[in-house]
Amino acid sequence: MTLSTAISIANVHLQVSDLTRSLGFYQNALGLQVLRAEGQTAWLSANGEPPHLLQISALPNALPRPPRTSGLFHVAFRLPDRLALARLFYRLVALEVPFQGFADHAVSEALYLADPDGNGLELYRDRPRADWPFTNGQVQMTTDPLDVDRLLHEGTHSLETSHRIDPETDIGHIHLQVGDLERAERFYVDLIGMEVMQRSYPGALFIATDGYHHHIGLNIWAGRNVPPAPENTVGLRHFSIAIPDADAWRAKLNKMQTAGRTIKRLDEIDQESFAVKDDDNIEVRLVYRPTPP
Repeated sequence: MTLSTAISIANVHLQVSDLTRSLGFYQNALGLQVLRAEGQTAWLSANGEPPHLLQISALPNALPRPPRTSGLFHVAFRLPDRLALARLFYRLVALEVPFQGFADHAVSEALYLADPDGNGLELYRDRPRADWPFTNGQVQMTTDPLDVDRLLHEGTHSLETSHRIDPETDIGHIHLQVGDLERAERFYVDLIGMEVMQRSYPGALFIATDGYHHHIGLNIWAGRNVPPAPENTVGLRHFSIAIPDADAWRAKLNKMQTAGRTIKRLDEIDQESFAVKDDDNIEVRLVYRPTPP
């Protein structure tokens, strides 16, 4: 049984070393809005309203994540259109935020950077689905040069002066570094119920539902059979998948239990959810979240 087609990456929880420094980046540079802050944790969204997209928690004296470990490759914030991406790009350049790369992936245009702790981030906009290249039912994402000058020009000449990210921004996907692609496929495809969208990219696997290019990227670029990152390092604490269908959510819960996976129920007043860890010790939360009317 595959997941309901309207699933999404609901939110991501990152561990950082300094909350004030991280808020300065995510709020003042990226343009997210703080919903609330308690102790060493803050919750942020793009539009200033719940639910949150990003949760950041500070672990004082947290160490950098060792390079040859599994964990986060990047969190990908999806802008609603090219102009919104251009505006954000222009503002970040004006703030002298360093970028790590730029790419035209045929299905999207993407900017790559990192937060102050080195947690990878992608900012992107999708091209229309009708323009995505497919071969034998699988999407054919590429990594080609992005026309950075043209994008920056569009942002420079925009009349928009807000320092906030576009309120329609969401998390389009998350990209993980794992120790074994076949093992990861068994968890995310066979157990969670996603579909393989591209196998042809070297050292990577892209999976999704509803024909999207990918909700989750998986790669072994840190090495095969790498260990999980230590808990006292910065990086990914967990990410959540929102499922709008109650029956599909319960089916996933039952399937995980039948497979002998350790389940942690996290039910709150307004939603049902459970947490399970994949084979790289990455915590995944499956949340039942009905589609708003």
